[in-house]
Amino acid sequence: MNYNKKTVKDIDVKGKKVLLRCDFNVPQAKDGSGAITDDKRIRAALPTIQYLLDQGAAVIACSHLGKPEPDFDKWVKKQTEKGKDPASLTKEKWEKSLEALCMEPVAKRLGELLGKDVILAGDINVVNDDAQAKAAALKPGEIMLLQNTRFNKGETKNNPEFAKKLADLADIYVSDAFGAVHRAHASTAGVAAYLPAVSGFLIQKELDFIGGALANPKRPLVAILGGSKVSSKIGVINNLLEIADTIIIGGGMAYTFSAAQGGKVGDSLLEEDWKDYANDMVKKAADKGVKLLLPVDTVCADAFAPDAKSQVVKAGEIPDGWQGLDIGPETVKLYCDAVADAGTVIWNGPMGVFEFEQFAVGTKAVAEALSKTSAITIIGGGDSAAAVQQLGYADKMTHISTGGGASLEFMEGKELPGVACLLDA
Repeated sequence: MNYNKKTVKDIDVKGKKVLLRCDFNVPQAKDGSGAITDDKRIRAALPTIQYLLDQGAAVIACSHLGKPEPDFDKWVKKQTEKGKDPASLTKEKWEKSLEALCMEPVAKRLGELLGKDVILAGDINVVNDDAQAKAAALKPGEIMLLQNTRFNKGETKNNPEFAKKLADLADIYVSDAFGAVHRAHASTAGVAAYLPAVSGFLIQKELDFIGGALANPKRPLVAILGGSKVSSKIGVINNLLEIADTIIIGGGMAYTFSAAQGGKVGDSLLEEDWKDYANDMVKKAADKGVKLLLPVDTVCADAFAPDAKSQVVKAGEIPDGWQGLDIGPETVKLYCDAVADAGTVIWNGPMGVFEFEQFAVGTKAVAEALSKTSAITIIGGGDSAAAVQQLGYADKMTHISTGGGASLEFMEGKELPGVACLLDA
């Protein structure tokens, strides 16, 4: 994939209407108030928005929020499958489920951060008469926000008719929602068929750091891969075996590797069907001269609980009835030593069940080691990003990706539809 794309700085936006795809999929309070509990994603969009406004553009921002079901019949079916009584599933309840994911709280918070009014427009169709009228009347230096793009059935289907309606509101399309670029949706990829399409600063940063690390890394390149399942990371491991000097395996997926090599893993997380793939990866690493580091010891527990009884055992020697929940102290030292002299480190996935304090030791140690290294450190979104934020090391990392799924597919070497559609520089 070509990572060299035109950005907002490569085009003249003065006096133009700009359709800006942001990632405003923010967490909200579970009490139904709609209150935003973390505005990080809104703040991440501010540099691009402020630049466009300062350059005299009129900004028409759009984003999805959550997973609304815009089709009443499908909503009823999904709720029924969850065990709800079909007789209780009224249109009023469906409409309330949509109201809970409307963009009003986002518009309010964005306005507070920008220090100016954000005009909210649209309904379940997203591009209705109200949205079209407000977009037509929008003046340079003003900003409006469309309703939740997933309110329209055509969004996730990349429907050309909906994409054209979005495009007709503007003169230029700017993509700045890295967390959604791995999806070929109408607002992330489809609109680029009708408008000149460039990236905002957020996507440019992701392409520079992750793309740079994959295409031309400062060596040695060390990749740390954790998380629960080998199946979700197999593509990443496979691609990184072509690029990395060292690959470190932690988290739940380490037990599939251990079992594949004949080890005892007790009740640990195990993907039986992926043992052959794990062995293939070990062989491929040896053939390519890539160091593949696996845990040499593990912290196991007698239950999956924060206060479980625990013990340290050698890798592959977990007793029956026990399960591995973190890397052990020898492994912590091995992994921290491996990143100490790295040129570039990419980290995706925790080393253990870091939400339990007792089993967060490995993840904390790796985060601390990365904070002390002089290497370029790239955190690939998701749980790894949450871990470094929670542990207070975020400001010590070179780059923390804003997209978990997108960064994973990026590292797999997959084409990202929301990036491929942008104009080449």
